[in-house]
Amino acid sequence: MTVGALPRREQASALLHEWIQNPNLRKHCYAVEAAMRAYARHYGEDQERWGLTGLIHDFDWERHPDAARHPLEGVEVLRAAGWPENICRAVLGHATYSGVPRDTLMARALFACDELCGFLVACALVTPEKSLDQVEVASVKKKMKRADFARNVNREDILTGAAELGADLDEHIAFVLEAMRGIRGEHGL
Repeated sequence: MTVGALPRREQASALLHEWIQNPNLRKHCYAVEAAMRAYARHYGEDQERWGLTGLIHDFDWERHPDAARHPLEGVEVLRAAGWPENICRAVLGHATYSGVPRDTLMARALFACDELCGFLVACALVTPEKSLDQVEVASVKKKMKRADFARNVNREDILTGAAELGADLDEHIAFVLEAMRGIRGEHGL
C-alpha cells in the first residue's frame, strides 16, 4: 500500500480478522463502520474513508486491552502499513486518554458512535426477540440512567460524543440505531 493511500475494505477486514478473534468485538467494529458510513453520507463526506475508520478503530483491542497500549500501539501498526494520517488521528482521538484532540468531523463522529453502538447492542440483547428492531430511543435513554445495565459502556462518552457532533441525543440514537439495523445480517440482531 502506498503511504497515505486509502486501503481497500478487504485489506482492512483482513487486518481486523487477523487481530480480532472474538466475534462480538468484530461485530462491534462492523456496527461502528455502518454508523460511520451513514454519518459520512449524511455530511456529504467520504463514505469509504469514514467506514474504514469505524471498521478498524478497535482492531488492536484484544492484543492491547488497556489504556497504556490501546489504541496507541495499534495506530503505530497502521502508520507502519501506510494508513492515512487522518484515520490514525481519528482512531487515537476515540480514546479520551490519548490526548489527541478530535479536531475533525470524522474523529468526532467516531467518538460519538463507538460507545453508543455497544450500548445499542446491549439494549437489543434484552428485548424478547434480541433484535434492534425492538429497540426504541426512549428505552435506550431510560437504560442509560441505570448503572446496573451495560456497566462497561461509558454514558458520559455517549453524551459528550453527541454534543461534540452537534447532534441532539435522541436524533443521534435514532440515526445510529437505523444504521445498525441496515447490517442486521452481520451482527445477527
